[in-house]
Amino acid sequence: MDSSRCKLLQSMPVFGGVSCETVMFLIERATEMTLNKGEFFFHEGDSATSMFVLESGAVSVLKVRDGKTHLVRELGEGDCFGEMALLDLYPRSSSIMATSCCHAIEVGQASLFELYRKNLEQFTIIQMNIGREISRRLRLTDEQLFYNSSGKASIS
Repeated sequence: MDSSRCKLLQSMPVFGGVSCETVMFLIERATEMTLNKGEFFFHEGDSATSMFVLESGAVSVLKVRDGKTHLVRELGEGDCFGEMALLDLYPRSSSIMATSCCHAIEVGQASLFELYRKNLEQFTIIQMNIGREISRRLRLTDEQLFYNSSGKASIS
């Protein structure tokens, strides 16, 4: 992997503070995916054993309720999704649809377990980064719920 790709990935929240050697270790074990606009990375309820890091493109996070599809949020280059699967082992909580041509890497549980055995410190940094990202999203959701329940306009 070239150093520019490594630096790009290190600038993303999930790989912040992670060595280039570790990023390369995970990339070598990752599945690279290219999806066209309208294609799905996964659907709500699918079994889950991996997360995705979006290197380019944009996606919509969608949930279905009462037979209707609702937009939860949009994600772009540098964002990750599906990361909850690496922590809680539950099925996918939402669907992810490409809204433009997307290039992403899929990092599976097996790769992270290999990293755990190889370098516990780097594994821990990634787990902490995933936890921080989930916490950040939970805070945004809390704010959204507050504004919606108080009758105020929602925030983005």
